[in-house]
Amino acid sequence: MNAVDPARIRKIRIALLLGALAMFALLYAPQPVLPQLAEVFALNPGTAALLISASTLGLAVAAIPLGTLSEAVGRRRTMIAALLIAEVLGLLLPWVPFFPVLVAVRLVQGVAIAGLAAVAAAYLADETGGEQLGTTMGLYVAGTTIGGMGGRLLGGVVGDFAGWHGGLLAVAVLAGVCTVLFVVLLPAERNHRRQPLRWRPLLGGLRAALGDPVLYAPYLVAALGMGAFVTVYNVLGFRLAAPPLLVPPALAALAFLAYAAGTVTSTLAGRAADRWGRIQVLLAGLAVTALGLLLMLADSLPVIVVGLVVFTGGFFAAHSVASGWVGARASASARGQASALYQFAYYGGSSVGGVLGGAAYGSWGWSGMTVLLCCWLAVAAAGAWIVRAVPKRVAVEA
Repeated sequence: MNAVDPARIRKIRIALLLGALAMFALLYAPQPVLPQLAEVFALNPGTAALLISASTLGLAVAAIPLGTLSEAVGRRRTMIAALLIAEVLGLLLPWVPFFPVLVAVRLVQGVAIAGLAAVAAAYLADETGGEQLGTTMGLYVAGTTIGGMGGRLLGGVVGDFAGWHGGLLAVAVLAGVCTVLFVVLLPAERNHRRQPLRWRPLLGGLRAALGDPVLYAPYLVAALGMGAFVTVYNVLGFRLAAPPLLVPPALAALAFLAYAAGTVTSTLAGRAADRWGRIQVLLAGLAVTALGLLLMLADSLPVIVVGLVVFTGGFFAAHSVASGWVGARASASARGQASALYQFAYYGGSSVGGVLGGAAYGSWGWSGMTVLLCCWLAVAAAGAWIVRAVPKRVAVEA
């Protein structure tokens, strides 16, 4: 690796933060207007949530192929092409008049977004690495929280006054500005050696990423943690609008300000993991996430908001540590594939978990859904704890 250039690292951090902001704003753009879409197209909450599950499913399916492709064509080129395509589709989305077509466009948009989501961690590990990786990954995850919060908040507020079309368009414009800055600022990679697009070495990297038992802990955290997270945000609008709360849509959108907690905790958790160890910080993040879920059981709007802040902060702390763990653990030849597998688990968990969690909410209400999500978090924590028993010659920072 070349000598560390602080100015270049700052530029990388800013560019990836903006890219993450655009990516998450586009990925979850329909979420704050799901109740409106359900009303317009005569849908139940679970069917309306397909607009979220479709994009995360496309991302999960495409993550490994695009992460592998980036090894051959270059990480920067893959990320830029992906975000540009996703932005074009985001600008087209408000003008689609039929729900099945909306779902199809969202599926393709998720495939495009995979080109950034699956490659960013590998790019950061290659270009920064070392002791700065935890902090750098924390800032990248902070960008995802800013995008998730800003996009949802903007879409919800504008959507309340201009309809779902206006809400989606406003988010696409915000993401467009970030996309342009991302393309301009992102430096070309210096430390990644492109591999020929041949099956044997690329599949060898995939086998290495799958064959390391330590990596299964962050994969499990990604799948189950994200399943719980996306479930809460998918159904939150429906719960707030229903009795006894009856919160207006524009006011309900303010709940997405809870994402600010994730912006703070993801950065702090990355630094804490560099200092005190990944597993300890990861387990603490999962415990805080479960605490937030329990707080949201109350039928009190202020308590729900506090619980949402705690839940969001805990989840993004755990996600920041888990994603940084993958980049640090994987070998250089398998880093792209390991990052892609993490994204596959993360967004596969979002897609499947969002459907299962939404069904649980429809059948058992918020309390039954909470029990299910707490079980998921407990399994994720158990997976991380088990890694402590792996011999030190195999495990990293256990």
